[in-house]
Amino acid sequence: MVDGIDRFLLQETDASIARRPEFWKRDLSSPQRYAESVAPNRARLAKAVGVVDAREKFDAPELLARTTQPALVGRGSGFEIYAVRWPVMGAIHGEGLLLTPAGGQRAAADIVALPDADLTPEMLAGLAPGIAPASQLARRLAENGCRVIVPTLVDRSDAYSQPPSGQRTNQTGREYVWRPAYEMGRHPIGYELQKVFAAVDWFSADGEANHRPAHVGVIGYGEGGLLASYAAALDPRIGAACVSGYFDGRQALWREPIYRDVFGLLREFGDAEIASLIAPRSLIIEACKSPESDGPPPPRDGRSGAAPGRLTTPTLDDVRAEFNRATALIGAAGSMRLCISGDDGRGPFGTDATLTALLRELAIDAPLLPAGADPESLRKDFDPQPRQKRQVDEMQDFTQRLVRQSEVTRGAYWQKADRSAVDKWQQSVVPYREAFADQLIGRFDRKLLPPNARTRQIYDEPRYTGYEVMLDVYPDVFASGILLVPKGIAPGERRPVVVCQHGLEGRARDVADPKSDSPSYHRFACQLAEQGFVTYAPQNPYIGHDGFRTLVRKAHPLGKTLFSIIVPQHQQTVDWLATLPFVDGDRIAFYGLSYGGKTAMRVPALVDRYCLSICSGDFNEWVWKTTSLTYPAGYPGTGEYDMYEWDLGNTFNYAEMAALIAPRPFMVERGHKDGVARDEWVAYEYATVARLYSDLKIPDRTRIEFFDGPHTIHGVGTFQFLHEQLRWPPEGH
Repeated sequence: MVDGIDRFLLQETDASIARRPEFWKRDLSSPQRYAESVAPNRARLAKAVGVVDAREKFDAPELLARTTQPALVGRGSGFEIYAVRWPVMGAIHGEGLLLTPAGGQRAAADIVALPDADLTPEMLAGLAPGIAPASQLARRLAENGCRVIVPTLVDRSDAYSQPPSGQRTNQTGREYVWRPAYEMGRHPIGYELQKVFAAVDWFSADGEANHRPAHVGVIGYGEGGLLASYAAALDPRIGAACVSGYFDGRQALWREPIYRDVFGLLREFGDAEIASLIAPRSLIIEACKSPESDGPPPPRDGRSGAAPGRLTTPTLDDVRAEFNRATALIGAAGSMRLCISGDDGRGPFGTDATLTALLRELAIDAPLLPAGADPESLRKDFDPQPRQKRQVDEMQDFTQRLVRQSEVTRGAYWQKADRSAVDKWQQSVVPYREAFADQLIGRFDRKLLPPNARTRQIYDEPRYTGYEVMLDVYPDVFASGILLVPKGIAPGERRPVVVCQHGLEGRARDVADPKSDSPSYHRFACQLAEQGFVTYAPQNPYIGHDGFRTLVRKAHPLGKTLFSIIVPQHQQTVDWLATLPFVDGDRIAFYGLSYGGKTAMRVPALVDRYCLSICSGDFNEWVWKTTSLTYPAGYPGTGEYDMYEWDLGNTFNYAEMAALIAPRPFMVERGHKDGVARDEWVAYEYATVARLYSDLKIPDRTRIEFFDGPHTIHGVGTFQFLHEQLRWPPEGH
């Protein structure tokens, strides 16, 4: 199953390039019309990377000085270097170096120079070792008369990715920021882009104040190249951009580090499409050796859980192919140039040809000066680590503020839901269900295949018969499970069905094998079959550790999730079950534990043939669970990186998912000793559900049972709930 889904997602990824034109309406007739025609694409890209917050206004960057160290930290050939900081939004500041012409000379151009994540601003300015002088971009641009600001990027070490909860991770700082930010519709890419845009705000305002045209450029290498590309695509004030050591076809985005995971990116954008947003402004692509990494820091000393992901240098053929695709998209409307470092595009970054091309696009026609004498450092024993920690902490603080506000944000989002009556509720939540399906879960624009059901008998028990089932869903995608049919069903009699869902790394046999008695599941499908219900235990694809989590990585760039597959699997399953002569198609219920409880919140919300849902061992304040840095069982510090769902925190917590299930019956099963969450979190979130059902005048359709036990199927109150709501057994049976 996992292998088939993998093939399906790779085919969908390959097909994404051909489908992208449907999102674009380029008008190449004039620069103005072109800008207007791509404005919707630019807006969607900004939202996809979380550039949605208003920035703070400021007059100029702050000079960072101490009693023992002035803000002037270095001098080079014709320029001075200052330690600076500038406000961006909330707790987030840009921080790094400002290189400015000495003696108050007017700068020929203003440039944001972005290092790779593992390079410091000091390296790019020539104040610290690590980069050959010819590639010290900030220093060389300053030597040629430019004013250059160099932000610090969050790096790939795990030095500051240890949450206060005590969880010990080997996540890079970028992944550590990515996890909770992603849940809140933000992204480390977006946070760092906002730092660039804040610097451009200053450059632009300073140009206006001094009555001079602002020639603003951006250049970046590696991770900085990504940011330079996106920054120029999103901000038309940037007149020219240089992207070094990054440009490539992004069809293998799923292989890259998870902090580059942008939900839905490949539906509309590859690097070529992003480049097309820069037109008609100038773009220089430098093919050179990229930063390379085999993955996050290795697990050690109890620190683990980071998502896998590699960085490699693209082949020159791949860079050329994407470059040619970009030029084909914009024709003569844009100015693009490919600079190749070395014979094979694996030479050093920041070649003379590249810098010359950038300066010319910024109206600087003077010959490029060679690298001068090494700049003089005016500070001793500088340690960049406290500054690095501030970058991580400020981003996390900003995200946590969003988390604290999220309940209010969701309340505003749900204002149009009418709870004055059941019928009005059902009508008013239709747009929310569509948004949940399209924007949060993701739907494939495909029809289900004919089920082509294959069954075989595997059990013959005194009170029921068991069958293994396989159903076709999409090409290479099938659904499977175990069907238990009670014996003694009278001709023409139709019984209710309970779909019994296993959890993470589980199998259908864990819940439906009469010879298996898992301490978590207690053969609950068998127990219910013995009580006269038809039961079905689906095999869900969340099995195989990184094997299935890689499916999530492949789905996200397509604007899809693992549930984009699981939902149609269940739709096919319940539709098939409803055709069986002994099944009442109007009484098919869902009951899942753990990841099966996660499924209980998402699948019945979208598969309306499910007439009831029971969430066991999973229901909680999900947004806190996925974003809390203080809760020891929170997902920011675990290996379950598949749990993150884009922008969920602002739209659908578990109470809102239950609201999509309403007015159908809904129940929560919760053990006091279940480490998934705290009782208080569960009760807090469920209170919102209970209030909704009360407002709808159907309080008897929802229930919560707390029991003195662990993460397990208790099967007491839930079994009673099933009997009551499914009306089984019927009176007189």
